[in-house]
Amino acid sequence: MRRPLIALAVVFVLMLPLWGNNYIIRLTTIMMLYSVLSLSWNFIGGLTGYPSFATASFFGVGAYAGAISQVNGVPMYLAWTIGALVAGILATALGLAILHLRGHYFAIASLVVADVLREIVNSWTDLTGGGMGLNLPILRLHVDVQAKLFYYSMFLLSMITIIAASYVSNRRLGFGFRCIKQNENAADMIGINTTIYKTAAFVLSAVFVGCAGAFYASWVNYIEPPDVFDILLALKPIVMVLLGSAGTVIGPVVGAVVFLFFEEMVWRRFLFFHSGVLGLLVVGLVLFLPGGLLGLHFRRLFHWKGSR
Repeated sequence: MRRPLIALAVVFVLMLPLWGNNYIIRLTTIMMLYSVLSLSWNFIGGLTGYPSFATASFFGVGAYAGAISQVNGVPMYLAWTIGALVAGILATALGLAILHLRGHYFAIASLVVADVLREIVNSWTDLTGGGMGLNLPILRLHVDVQAKLFYYSMFLLSMITIIAASYVSNRRLGFGFRCIKQNENAADMIGINTTIYKTAAFVLSAVFVGCAGAFYASWVNYIEPPDVFDILLALKPIVMVLLGSAGTVIGPVVGAVVFLFFEEMVWRRFLFFHSGVLGLLVVGLVLFLPGGLLGLHFRRLFHWKGSR
């Protein structure tokens, strides 16, 4: 039953630009972007159990790598690939430096990276434009064509991320991630190279985000450090994964959809204090649904079977 529903959802998203207006197309593009961020964080946080706040760092680095590449004449799609590669290289170096830390020590270390990178970008004016930001080449396409181009590009990236998440989750790599989450010392004793596995999880949490950051830069045509290194980019994916179900493939996608729904509804109805209201809604959901929305579904299913 689950596979036909997933196939139906994919077909719906594919066909949506044929009847949806630009607002719907843009909103769905954001939803797919959120799905990429949440699925990526799930590699290190949901499967491996490391509370990473480095998503904003990877997104910002990918955005600037892609933007600088395009400004220097690199084609847009190749610039997105460069954004993913640069984010992956950063994750490898950063992972080897801080993944020996655990718990809140690792969380704090991963959190401050975005601030350091933002200051570097602000200071490196000749390359990044500094605090003035960076303008990207404008595509000479009709606005409707451009909206659909970015829509299907993000659809492709989100599908690649979902396929990668599903593949990893059902292979030896995913098993190693779960072992580290359960008991890292025991995983090391049974022959799992925890350093390599943790670094792999960290890199997986970076490459798709870096590509998404480069995509975002092309999409909005202008970036600045406070925008792409925003701390909310580190917090939102965590909330999405917790809302859906950590450690699953579909959970982060469900959490991204639900989070965007609440974010959009609160933005419309509570314009001046939407962040506070949205925060209360999210905190309430996380507190009362510790296993996420999918966890609630499974609890009800098992309760119904047990009552028969």
